Amino acid sequence: MTLAILYKLLAIVLTVALGWAAGRMRWLGSGEEGNDPARVLSNAAFYIFIPALLFRTTARLDFAALPWRTLAAFFTPVLGLVLGMYAWQRRWNRSGRLPPAAPSVRAISVGFGNTLQVGIPMASAVFGETGLGIHITVVSLHALILLTVTTVLVELDLARDRARGTSGESLARTLATTVRATVIHPVVLPVLAGLGWNALGLPLPPVMDEVLQLLGSAVVPLCLVLIGMSLAYYGLQGRVRSAAIVAAVKLLVAPALVLVLAHWGFGLSGLPLAVLVMMGALPVGSNALIFAQRYATLQSEATAAIVFSTLGFVLTAPLWLAVLSWPGFGTIAPR
Repeated sequence: MTLAILYKLLAIVLTVALGWAAGRMRWLGSGEEGNDPARVLSNAAFYIFIPALLFRTTARLDFAALPWRTLAAFFTPVLGLVLGMYAWQRRWNRSGRLPPAAPSVRAISVGFGNTLQVGIPMASAVFGETGLGIHITVVSLHALILLTVTTVLVELDLARDRARGTSGESLARTLATTVRATVIHPVVLPVLAGLGWNALGLPLPPVMDEVLQLLGSAVVPLCLVLIGMSLAYYGLQGRVRSAAIVAAVKLLVAPALVLVLAHWGFGLSGLPLAVLVMMGALPVGSNALIFAQRYATLQSEATAAIVFSTLGFVLTAPLWLAVLSWPGFGTIAPR
């Protein structure tokens, strides 16, 4: 663990602490019913800042130049983990002890890593410019793929729940409602719009690009402050054990799956393998909380999982770097 990464983790903790202080002191409101500033910030991120980031990223991607084998080596195990967690939680939640969105919230929590605030400085400090380039390439599709997949899953579950409460609703009507809710969505719609823009081969007008970049840059600090405010307003509320399990899966199971499939399944070794494994080893990303806030489900658990995994990353990151130094995984190029 380098000083650069430790400083970045410290900056994250201090920013979260600032959000907690703002929530604790009720600077933005009381947090009572009808006056929840944490939800207001979450809605701002979900409806304004994240869509701007997703549209700009998708519209500017050069799909022909992407290293598809490397991307598949990362997203195959990560999506497998997300879908596996979703299936397990959906089976466990058959009795309805948790809201219908709970399986998807836990699924995105174990798959969505903090690839920006922690990931970029880690890749730069440990792997140098070449490793950072691989990291950023994967990041370009990270939110697009994981948020879109989990959005489809949660909207399907919500549609099923609505259908159970509406006697006589046809399958066709249920499917139509699901498709409409999935497409007209602050995550999926900007992705589709960006893909359409990309397909036309048109560059973004300079003013439009500046506006989108400005809005997208607000995602990181806003999400960190939101984590602290959510701790202040919601607390842990008995979710310590489940949050610790989610954090452990993210820090230990996710990178192990990436290591196994990327190395023995896709034949990667050396620097590309190391970058992908360390991406899998990143702590839970703040978008998991935004997702939980969007569906008013397990907000306190998502918040605690982010905090636990960020602190735990200080211990698990050196462990995975030590594993990657074994001769069988190839030589990691020096910085």
